[in-house]
This record gives sequence, structure tokens and C-alpha cells, in this order.
Amino acid sequence: MITDVFTDGACIGNPGPGGWAFVVDEGQWASGSEGKTTNQRMELMAASAAVQSIDGPIRVHSDSTYVVNCFNQNWWKGWHKRGWKNSKNEPVANRDLWEPFIELVVARDDVEFIWVKGHSGDRLNDAADRLATLAAAEQEGRSGGHYTDSIVRGLSDDDVPEKKNIRS
Repeated sequence: MITDVFTDGACIGNPGPGGWAFVVDEGQWASGSEGKTTNQRMELMAASAAVQSIDGPIRVHSDSTYVVNCFNQNWWKGWHKRGWKNSKNEPVANRDLWEPFIELVVARDDVEFIWVKGHSGDRLNDAADRLATLAAAEQEGRSGGHYTDSIVRGLSDDDVPEKKNIRS
């Protein structure tokens, strides 16, 4: 059985306080935060936390082309060949997160990445977005073993004062 996990990252300013989250329907969920970070780092941390936390084959659904294309377009292979330089011959951003994450995904060999359009009404992508946004605003992570819609039910954009400045 393949587990579908939805991930998202958010940042108040960029850089600024950030949050990440992952959600499995009727299953595990978690969120976390960093004080001064970027949206890209939070997207990457969300996907990495999901892959580290969930056993068995998984499909990571993300609205981050940064995360999805790294694996689906094999960017990471080019980075390795060029000594952790990108296609512009510049150091790969967020190498400290990418290196262990790529190692884990390659070793597992049971992780698939799927791009989803953000803010498009997908229930679980929207839930991950709200949890990441809340983590960014509160600078506090949460987790649980059984995600249901009630976790984010009633949590509107108005509940997070900084929402207008959040990049997710």
C-alpha cells in the first residue's frame, strides 16, 4: 500500500520566520518552524520530515517545483557530478538539507514525488498549507498520529495575523 502525504512550507517574509507541515489523510501529521529561514528551506524540510517519518512506499505531493523537480528531473544527479554546483556553476542552495534528504530518498527507493497546484482547493494540500502557515506565525511545531479535518477546521486566514505577508 502506498501512503499519500501532502507537504507545504510557508515563510513570513523571505527570509523570515518559517513553518513546514505534512499531512496524511486519516493518519500522521506534523509541523515545525525556524526563526529566520526561506520558503524553499521550509518546503524542503516538510518533504524531508515526511520521508523520515513515514514507513513504506510513499507519494509526496508538493506544490514546490524546487522539491519535485529535484527528483523528477534528476537535478540532484547533476549537482553530484558538478561537485554540488548548480547548472549556473554556483553552489547548490540548501545543500545542508539536500544532501541527507537525497541520500535517504535514494536509499529507500520507494518515494515518488508529485507536483500539485498550491491554493487550488485540494483538501490535504490546503491543510498542509494552513498548518505550515500557523507554524510560521506561532513559531511552534505540532504533531499527531491521526489527522482529520477537525485539526484545521475553523482555522481561517484571519486567525493568522501575518497571513497577508506569508509566502507559501
